[in-house]
Amino acid sequence: MPIRVGMVSLGCSKNLVDSERMLAKLKAHGYQLVVEPGEAEIAVVNTCGFIQSAKEEAIETILELGQLKKEGTLKKIILTGCLTERYRDEAAELFTEADAVVGIGDEKDIVDILDHVLAGERVVHFAKKSEAVLTGERVITTLPFFAYLKIAEGCSNCCTYCAIPQIRGPYRSVPMEDVLQEARWLAEHHVTELIVVAQDTTRYGEDLYGKSKLPELLRELCHIPGIRWVRVLYCYPERITDELLDVFVQEPHMVPYMDIPIQHCDGEILKRMNRPGDEQTLRSCIAHIRDRVPDITLRTTLITGFPGETKEQFNRLGDFVQEMQFDKLGCFAYSEEEGTRAAAYEDQVDEEVRAHRADILMEQQAEVSAAKNAEKIGKRMTAVVEGYDRYAGCFFGRTAADAPDIDGKVFIRSTNKRLRLGQYITVEVFDTLDYDLLAEEVTDESAE
Repeated sequence: MPIRVGMVSLGCSKNLVDSERMLAKLKAHGYQLVVEPGEAEIAVVNTCGFIQSAKEEAIETILELGQLKKEGTLKKIILTGCLTERYRDEAAELFTEADAVVGIGDEKDIVDILDHVLAGERVVHFAKKSEAVLTGERVITTLPFFAYLKIAEGCSNCCTYCAIPQIRGPYRSVPMEDVLQEARWLAEHHVTELIVVAQDTTRYGEDLYGKSKLPELLRELCHIPGIRWVRVLYCYPERITDELLDVFVQEPHMVPYMDIPIQHCDGEILKRMNRPGDEQTLRSCIAHIRDRVPDITLRTTLITGFPGETKEQFNRLGDFVQEMQFDKLGCFAYSEEEGTRAAAYEDQVDEEVRAHRADILMEQQAEVSAAKNAEKIGKRMTAVVEGYDRYAGCFFGRTAADAPDIDGKVFIRSTNKRLRLGQYITVEVFDTLDYDLLAEEVTDESAE
């Protein structure tokens, strides 16, 4: 009987890609992959250590697996990912239930690590960050019709609140031929939507080719047979060029959706974050994007309660958000991360104030989202089917304006009981529900 291995992938989509590559290596070497850790003999935890809440989730997961190990259902626990990379000595010492504690540079050797663990050894090893795998075959763990395509590792932006450069190292683009090879492999395995990710996608290629190659890469991805939608996340506003915007206008398979994590609008706060720009440059950037790509969906993320943020600066951010009318918005209370420059700032904002301010912005955005969704009533759009909700008695999916996991759904009323997972259909919106849409399949015409 093959040994059963379960993967617990925590954190972001970029981490998920790493997990999928480890799974492919394990599968190729004869291990049986299982979904539930309770069914596994070996559990691999790809941890996240980005902010406090992520660290707490990782620790909670490790403790739960440790309990399964005590009960005898689980034999071995392997820890890797951002948390172990960030806290090397502490992780090895603290997590005594783990049979291996390794870094992100060791994930390429996951099979050897399991061999040593099964031989009774405890493995504690941290290879160079530069040895982290940048490409390779994967076991797709998302819904089978979409996949994340990671085009770079690490980050060189060095925002003062962020530990990613410490954890993952400097920005390293994946060579374009390798990205395209992986994308073609995904398309051959029935993926129709590619979601392009990196810490900063707009920086792609600068380290290899001397300039951003994101526009060229996206065009190439749009021309891969079988790819229906190409979506790009994490575009930094100062690097959004007309060349990039032209791709959205000219390529039919490029989804008119852009994630721009601005974090704040106040010039002084942005400067302390080590981010360029100010309110006026952001206003100009957003106006220019909407002028060049009128039907684009804009998503952003914000941080409230950054050290030194005054009530006036927060109110200015609230006014800015209200005026910009972002289609999608996520807001996080500032997390004080040790080892970052911002953690050493003396003017830390009270944690309750940080959280309260985030709640205010999200309540404000809820009204904006409700109004924007209401404008879609009576309109027809393309949706991709993600499943069937037995309790609601209808199908559900996403439109081009919604990225997986972070945005809303469209619940689809249809007389066709044969709708398939990953099928693209035309729907007409007839109502809204919080951040979601209610729609009916249009059967007298095909999807766009």
